[in-house]
Amino acid sequence: MPNIYGLTKEDLENYFLSINDKKYRAIQVYEWLYKKRVKDIDLFSNIKKEIRDKLKNDFDTYFLKIVKKEEDGLAKKYLFKLYDDEYIEAVVMEHDYGTSICVSSQVGCNMACRFCESGRLKKVRNLEAYEMVEQILAVEEDLGIRLYSVVIMGIGEPLDNYDNVTKFIKIINDPKGIELGARHITLSTCGLVPKIYELSHFPIQINLAISLHAPTDELRNKLMPVNKVYNIPTLITAIKDYLQVTSRRVTLEYVMLNNVNDSIDHAKELAHLFKGMNIYVNLIPYNETNHLEFNRSSKTKIKAFYDELRKNGINVTIRKEFGSNIDAACGQLRGSMKK
Repeated sequence: MPNIYGLTKEDLENYFLSINDKKYRAIQVYEWLYKKRVKDIDLFSNIKKEIRDKLKNDFDTYFLKIVKKEEDGLAKKYLFKLYDDEYIEAVVMEHDYGTSICVSSQVGCNMACRFCESGRLKKVRNLEAYEMVEQILAVEEDLGIRLYSVVIMGIGEPLDNYDNVTKFIKIINDPKGIELGARHITLSTCGLVPKIYELSHFPIQINLAISLHAPTDELRNKLMPVNKVYNIPTLITAIKDYLQVTSRRVTLEYVMLNNVNDSIDHAKELAHLFKGMNIYVNLIPYNETNHLEFNRSSKTKIKAFYDELRKNGINVTIRKEFGSNIDAACGQLRGSMKK
């Protein structure tokens, strides 16, 4: 039985037409779910009882549960329990411009990036669209706020769950739904090239971030197995196509790993790859974990890397550090629960 939070407005319109009711009912339902934040279908008072009963019969209303919350300054981390007793995480970060949430798209991950905690526990299943939507709704209810932006960068590879992720984006972008503007939605991928081409034609022009983390195939092969399938030249070709089709700047994420990918030579190689392209590089201080052998680059090294990229004409930022005291690396809370 489909969950009601996993339906686009168009899905609901088609549903009401199929039961010989009015198309505008979809807007009424969306207003109850997303504007008034009412979970109980029986309370949809402007919809007649026989229709409410049919909605309850045809759609599930299960809502994920918050089982743990950790806080550290400007960051909060949530552990959610799903209907099948699996667990996922979301991280909330407070910025000067507003509050963002990093949501999960899968239970586990098969990409097996060596520095990533999520990949230690393999993919169990894809998240349904409603399970992504409910991460936002649960956090907004818990904090009593409206989130400013969403990053699909938690547990899982979003482009490995393309259909559910794009449906999720449609729901949260809808003016009658959560109403998050496309410019406030970012999808982060490790580089599934065919899906990047597909995403370039997706009608909602969200932000795209590529997890690069190395400037050479030799190093990226060691860190990210996906590079053995879609190497850096293949990925760059896809990025160039995306830039041409969408006219949207692409972010390159680069986690700073001590004595692994953080030398000045690495910065020079990175600048050479992307010089003149409409990209910017986001340098990410690494969140260390007991289970993995990598360490965070020093602030001095990160600043030197930043300066070298700037000197070579690359737009670059250093991401603010969040949640170093709350198991902030994606997958750590889930991993401890599984353990």
